[in-house]
Amino acid sequence: MQTTDTVLMIEPVAFGFNEQTAVNNYFQVQQEGNVQDEALKEFKAFVEKLRAKGINVITIKDTLDPKTPDSIFPNNWVSFHRDGKVVLYPMFAENRRLERREDIIKQIKEQFTINEIIDYSDIEKDNKFLEGTGSMIFDHDNKIAYGSVSLRLDEDLFRKFCSDFGFKPVVFHSYQTAGEERLPIYHTNVMMCVADKFVVICLDCIDDELEREKVIETIKNSGKELIEISEDQMQNFAGNMLQVQNNSGEKFLVMSQSAYKSLKPEQVSAIEKYCEIIYSDLAVIETNGGGSARCMLAEVFLPKK
Repeated sequence: MQTTDTVLMIEPVAFGFNEQTAVNNYFQVQQEGNVQDEALKEFKAFVEKLRAKGINVITIKDTLDPKTPDSIFPNNWVSFHRDGKVVLYPMFAENRRLERREDIIKQIKEQFTINEIIDYSDIEKDNKFLEGTGSMIFDHDNKIAYGSVSLRLDEDLFRKFCSDFGFKPVVFHSYQTAGEERLPIYHTNVMMCVADKFVVICLDCIDDELEREKVIETIKNSGKELIEISEDQMQNFAGNMLQVQNNSGEKFLVMSQSAYKSLKPEQVSAIEKYCEIIYSDLAVIETNGGGSARCMLAEVFLPKK
């Protein structure tokens, strides 16, 4: 099944602009003022909206020590799988590696069955990185994994993961306009979202024509409708979406307010053929953190106890 009814979210205590990630995250802009307080308000409002629709949200508070300004984005360091496996990932920024917390895994284990923890994080010492479901987009039903090569997705490591977990890798390169340059997009999940019956993607980011055609062909062969967004919409985090479901099996596409407002009416209609949209104001988190709604949600597919 493509969607889960349970997500893990990390409540921020010291959220802020992370200089270590800004070197290759071109969405980040440092703001003045108390961004932690504003980010916490956005976080809590977002959690309330999800819970109001019957989605199970596990919230765990971050710690002040060590300082982890990006802890609000847990999907990069951990993933939870239907077969009871938990995967830990190698992270590009040194201060993001501190986000991996054993106590979080223990809390998850109180409600869910964990059979095995697979830890790829040691590969960091070789300067190879694979930042979880930020760098990889899974089509669970068709066992396809999409990955855009960047400093945060090492192609060899991506292919190894796919081999280990039985996914067919679809490798490509995607770029965004930053100033006057075309630079690699740091995470695949800002330009692509795979849902149960459709895919939202910015094809304009895939500059290589053969790679672009391969991605289009794979999506169409998977039986999903392709909903294309522009690069400008991608810059507003319209690619950074996640489909979830509630306890009754009703499906929702989760995104930020800025992403929703960037969509055209026909794009909204295309999505709403399949599921309801949930959106929330995440402007401070997006601006300073360079990530949006999807980045804040770590899906929990583990078997429930």
